[in-house]
Amino acid sequence: MVRGEANVVSMRISRRRLLGLAGASAAGAAGTGLAGRPGRALAAGHRYAAGPLQTFVSRPDLKVPPVKVRHYGGVSPSRYIFLDVPYSGPGGGGAMIIDSDGRLVWFGPNTATEHKLDFNTQMLDGEPVLTWWQGIVVQGHGEGEVAIADSSYQVKRIITAHGGVKADLHEFVITPQNTAIISAYRRHSHVDLTAIGGPASGSIFSGVFQEIDVATGTLLFEWDSYDPANPPVAITDTYLPLAPGFGTAAQPFDHFHINSIDTDANGDYIVSGRHTWTIYKISRADGSIQWRMNGKSSDFTMGTGATFAWQHHVRPHGHGQLTIFDNGATPQVAPAEPQSRALVIAFDEVTMQARLVRALVHPGARVLAKALGSAQILPGNEMFVDWGAERRFSQFGAEGKLLLDAQMVPGASSYRGFSKPWTGHPVDLPAVAARYRSGGATVYASWNGATEVASWTVLAGASATSLTSAGSGQRTGFETAVAVSRTGPYFAVQARSATGALLATSKAVRIS
Repeated sequence: MVRGEANVVSMRISRRRLLGLAGASAAGAAGTGLAGRPGRALAAGHRYAAGPLQTFVSRPDLKVPPVKVRHYGGVSPSRYIFLDVPYSGPGGGGAMIIDSDGRLVWFGPNTATEHKLDFNTQMLDGEPVLTWWQGIVVQGHGEGEVAIADSSYQVKRIITAHGGVKADLHEFVITPQNTAIISAYRRHSHVDLTAIGGPASGSIFSGVFQEIDVATGTLLFEWDSYDPANPPVAITDTYLPLAPGFGTAAQPFDHFHINSIDTDANGDYIVSGRHTWTIYKISRADGSIQWRMNGKSSDFTMGTGATFAWQHHVRPHGHGQLTIFDNGATPQVAPAEPQSRALVIAFDEVTMQARLVRALVHPGARVLAKALGSAQILPGNEMFVDWGAERRFSQFGAEGKLLLDAQMVPGASSYRGFSKPWTGHPVDLPAVAARYRSGGATVYASWNGATEVASWTVLAGASATSLTSAGSGQRTGFETAVAVSRTGPYFAVQARSATGALLATSKAVRIS
């Protein structure tokens, strides 16, 4: 319809048996070069000190978690980083775009009833759009809706789920056919849980995904991981222990935990069940499971280092290749894999063999993400990895060398992170504030979401209608401070492009 991690308890499993490592390095092709600017190596266990929230004189309503970025090689300055601060987060959290130096470009704050997650840019009708889920988090999943905004940051469509469920936070994909794939969680009662030590008439959450036409809101396809008559996924396939109090109406058991869906080259669905450690290929024709990769009921023989656990963000790439963020934790699967990994897996649907192509771990810090996380292939075979609950993200070169590493303050971890090109054209006018200083005034200018501002011109005058040029300054970040010798008392700013073209003029404000 269109209008315009779960609680777990500790368990012990032999990761060496599970991975079949036989002494092989879990790091795979991870690089070790850490010669950073200005020549300092990143020490093992490095952590940035927590600092205060970013605040801005011209936008006092924005309270933004800072991001500390270190460079160890060249990255494209034309790409931006898309992050979200889940749940409440410091300052309330929200969706954010930063540049490759960690400077804020756009911030969309959360509200009490609408937390934003899975923030990204995708294509719709051949145009780039911003997408996110918004709602509340309930018992390890989301209950809300998904939003599509244009390059001016204006929401153009809200999509809601069908059949008595609400859109979940874990997935929102726009397909090349301009359809939306969303995840959802459905309650089921009177489920026999005795095989895993639960009640004979228990309650569960199943994993659901729906494909919906964006333009009309028509439901095109639905799949549910549980069917009372013939469950597609056995309850016993889960690795999640049934904790005391779970499996009841008050706290249904989340045996599957759907957390990513996409389509492969043939249009079938590739689905990740975090709690079964399995990737499923679902037939678009009839909803049947074509194969299972990994987990207790795998149809594939998994090669050395290719198995994974508690995974996130599975993405198909053409025929026969997947990227996976392998958390390896919550609970940790020890001792053979002490770190989370970004994986590239090649698989053959004829021989039913899966093998490890590439595995990246963080080379400077022991990163074991208990939840969240994503892995993205970039042009030139580089990779961008969001380490989820560990509050950091990294970019790696084609040979595995760390190019960029960033840390967020405590409480500001991102569900997923992406590196994408973006051009923002806000409909809001630039913001301005002015403060007296010795010999004149300091004028503060910002424009939330604008990507083409290169400099600011300050206007000053005795009234709001009699402003003339009083100085200028190059853009220095989200907010630029320009010192001028005039005292106004009225000031405005003009945003200008790299060629000097006028982009927009703010309203006039009185100095304070």
